[in-house]
Amino acid sequence: MGSYWADHLVYHLIAFQAILLLTVLSNTWVLRRAGRHPAPAHFPGASILVPARDEGANIERCVRSLLAQDYPDFELLVLDDASTDATRPILESLAGAKPRLRILDGQPLPPGWLGKNWACAQLAAEAAGDLLVFTDADTYHLPGSLRATVSAMAGERADLLSGFPRQEVLTWGEKLIVPFFSWVLYCFTPLSLGYRLKLPALSCAVGQILAFRREAYQAIGGHGAVRSSIVEDLALARRIQAMGYRWRMKQATDLISCRMYRSGREAVAGLTKNLFAAFDFRLAPYLFVWLWLLVLFATPLYGVAAYALGATLHPPLAALLACIGLALVLWIVPYRRLRLPLLPAALYPVTLFVMEGLAWRSLWLSLKGDLTWKGRALIRPRIKGW
Repeated sequence: MGSYWADHLVYHLIAFQAILLLTVLSNTWVLRRAGRHPAPAHFPGASILVPARDEGANIERCVRSLLAQDYPDFELLVLDDASTDATRPILESLAGAKPRLRILDGQPLPPGWLGKNWACAQLAAEAAGDLLVFTDADTYHLPGSLRATVSAMAGERADLLSGFPRQEVLTWGEKLIVPFFSWVLYCFTPLSLGYRLKLPALSCAVGQILAFRREAYQAIGGHGAVRSSIVEDLALARRIQAMGYRWRMKQATDLISCRMYRSGREAVAGLTKNLFAAFDFRLAPYLFVWLWLLVLFATPLYGVAAYALGATLHPPLAALLACIGLALVLWIVPYRRLRLPLLPAALYPVTLFVMEGLAWRSLWLSLKGDLTWKGRALIRPRIKGW
């Protein structure tokens, strides 16, 4: 075992990173292709659905951008989910002269439901469109985003279309934390294989834009089927895949942006909620992945540091530097494609160690049943071994 760590590990890390780089390049091609479809002959009626709880800082920008869509037939439904801030007054001020906008009052949360899933289920029940387009209240949409989304759905013959919006990150806490989920999906989900192999584990989606054909949404049970899921976007994509429907991803950074969190503190809270949940609370895969990420990106850094301190190691310095070079490419290319700041990508070891800490925090609070979000205690998860 000692010989393996000393002589062979770095070469296996290089090989693994080379596979990830092929995934990144393949995904770049797939995502670019999905954004190049012409407009369909007919644009079906669309319902844009926005759940909103305490979104006073975001809701006006979001709603105004959605009302400005260059699309012939759409309605905009926003559900006020028992907000305690200025969300409702802002919505009412916008609704006065905007017939496309309807404000819904959220009903009390039933047992077994998470708040956002219940809000989305209520929105879907009130929607009239053939397409159901869920988006978050902290997003901003350029006027052509809905038209482009529907064109891509038609061109890809997709029952579910999602994509990668541009993440707005202003504080250093946001820059180090927020892009991580997008980076993971971009590097570790080979879309071309996921489209063909029909394995739910290879499906993905981003909840900031989820466009469903109504028939497919209803057939998979809608948000009711994932009522207790913290990462409902991934859960819905996996149901679409498992039930034989067609899902596709597109690059949406030129059309949609999102300010998920407004500080590092908010980002810590959000990622703590999501990290273990993204693994469906499966302990063994979770532990393996986070330990492997640490080995993958920290081992060559440790080796170079040891060389700098005069230690004698078996792996040649050139191999260690090649490993670090590949790591930089793996972080910088997705960040560039996703229109994220490049300096945090170059500082990937800092992001890695921050995320490792958040991973263990997410695990600990999940085991204790102490996960919360926006003032609500989340349902205590059932921890699984595998």
